Amino acid sequence: MLRHRILVAVVGLPLLIAIIWFGEPWFTLLIAIMAALGSWEFYRMAGQLKIQPITYFGMAWVLLVVISPHCPYAVTIPFLITSAIVVSLIWLLFRSPREQAFTNWAWTMAGILYIGWMLSYWVELRNLEAGKELVFWAMFTTFASDTSAFFIGRAWGKHALAPSISPGKTWEGAIGGLLASIIASLILGTIFPLPFSYWQIALLGCIISLFAQLGDLAESMLKRNTGVKDTSKLIPGHGGILDRIDSLIFTGVIVYYCVVLITL
Repeated sequence: MLRHRILVAVVGLPLLIAIIWFGEPWFTLLIAIMAALGSWEFYRMAGQLKIQPITYFGMAWVLLVVISPHCPYAVTIPFLITSAIVVSLIWLLFRSPREQAFTNWAWTMAGILYIGWMLSYWVELRNLEAGKELVFWAMFTTFASDTSAFFIGRAWGKHALAPSISPGKTWEGAIGGLLASIIASLILGTIFPLPFSYWQIALLGCIISLFAQLGDLAESMLKRNTGVKDTSKLIPGHGGILDRIDSLIFTGVIVYYCVVLITL
């Protein structure tokens, strides 16, 4: 599995760097592809509980929400969320079985919000001034946290972090990921011109790691509730797309609002 992880990183990281560097439309396309595949995995998990979300409708709205920063002003997130609520409920009026309509509707909306709305913040972040540098810094600081937590936890982890949610995660790994995130944030902050002071970059590195690990735990909780180990086998050594981007789902939002608040 470790060999597969390294191979995926060797192939995937240069491609990711190129896409972030060249920007639009490639970056939005990348986020849209990840969102579409992640939402498919999310709705597929619901099947383990005999729930029947409106999968293709949910996937379509996830894509619309992700690309909404580039849409005309009328097509805003509130409009898309409102229309998703109305259209999905009308759809379920004519769909059987109606006995579990609420559960099916809740899972459909959850996929749109959890994946589509949250990942759209990466597109918003890339569209900001210095967006390229901010995305490089935020994503690779997140990756530093994830990778360090995995390897340090594997080598020295002894104390379970959240055994009822994810037995493999340890406090040693979490602390290692936190420290690595701060270091990576400072290093990347010297490479890229960011609108922060050095103490803010260090603090944000800490915040990114905390929310990356919370995002990871949140996805693990959903998997445990649905009885799956990996959301799919799409990425060798990693599982599914959702297994790989779970930490990014939270950190994109946090970084976007931190940037907006600090640069007001």
